[in-house]
Amino acid sequence: MKKLFSLFFSMMLLGLVVSGCSTNDQAKKSTAQKQEVSQKNVELTISAAASLQDALNDIKANFEKANPNVKINFNFGASGALQQQISQGAPVDLFFSAAEDKFNNLVQAGLIDKSEGKDVVGNELVLIVPKDSTKQITSFEDLAKADKISIGTPEAVPAGKYGKETLEDLKVWKAVEGKVVYGKDVRQVLSYVETNNVDAGIVYKTDALTSTNVKIVATAAENTHDPIIYPLGVIKNSKQPKEAKQFYEYLQNDESMKILEKYGFKGLN
Repeated sequence: MKKLFSLFFSMMLLGLVVSGCSTNDQAKKSTAQKQEVSQKNVELTISAAASLQDALNDIKANFEKANPNVKINFNFGASGALQQQISQGAPVDLFFSAAEDKFNNLVQAGLIDKSEGKDVVGNELVLIVPKDSTKQITSFEDLAKADKISIGTPEAVPAGKYGKETLEDLKVWKAVEGKVVYGKDVRQVLSYVETNNVDAGIVYKTDALTSTNVKIVATAAENTHDPIIYPLGVIKNSKQPKEAKQFYEYLQNDESMKILEKYGFKGLN
């Protein structure tokens, strides 16, 4: 009888141990599954001014290395066109504009919370010519010598708007208006100059510095155009607000600011 009781007790104890192990395994599996869910892959779409392309691609590489579960997709273009896309419901998480007015339009429309917006960097406006140019264009006033010049479409491209303002301020616009070839963004203007399709173009300093086929011949004085400011903001209806805010803050850290400055952007502090 004692042997039978001892055998029964041993079997119960073994059952409890096995049950405990099974419960522990289930708990570990549940924890692992929760961690896997928390680390799920997320994609962010950032609409950004074309002039930011090179700097942001460098920043993206650093960010994705540190955050492998977040993939960054950029939509580069003219700030005005990007603003219109967002206004019409394009699925965007962040907007990095080259103009305050385009950005403020989205704030006023309730698509960006003003508290989630930040002026990040500034830029300069320059006059460029092909590297092998023989037109002797060395100033904005010299554009009267050009057969064709290029600027971005002022209504959509901030650099084009600033360029027109500068030419108007210098009393040059009326003399060159009929010679203007409009670009859909600053990169297209840069391309027109690189390929000698125009004699000169007005772009941001940051764009000019990316090319070995053009040379900067003049820089617009700051008082000839509106301030060139790049605001950044999180779109209210982002489907990934946590990660969007994470990248928003990352773009403003010291490492990212150094990259932006390396490409010619100016800090605002």
